[in-house]
Amino acid sequence: MSIGIKTSGVHHVSLRSSDLERSKQFYSETLGFQVILEAPEIFLFLAGSTAIGVRGPMAETSAGGRFNPHRVGLDHVALACADEAELERVAAELTAAGVDNTGAKLDETLGKRYVAFKDPDGIAWEFYMA
Repeated sequence: MSIGIKTSGVHHVSLRSSDLERSKQFYSETLGFQVILEAPEIFLFLAGSTAIGVRGPMAETSAGGRFNPHRVGLDHVALACADEAELERVAAELTAAGVDNTGAKLDETLGKRYVAFKDPDGIAWEFYMA
């Protein structure tokens, strides 16, 4: 029998960083997200109405570890984009900021355009046409 969870969507996403200050600089200064909460081992920002938490390394966090989308677990995080001009603007701004990205591309499977990029730990993100 199915559980049948009723939800309005994602409440928050939590990421693990190897360097919390470097991640905070990337998400707040480079990408421009407003930090809404800071504590010694975590900060939160809003991506639309979804809270994204970024936690610093723990004793169990491997030194020099990098995100790998091919392991079981998180593959990537996709933010919704509703405007083609905004997609193009973000792709150009990522390039201007020195953030490696795919440029605006077409997802052949879904027929939607997106730009993919990674944070300093290699966590994969997309800005995806909704």
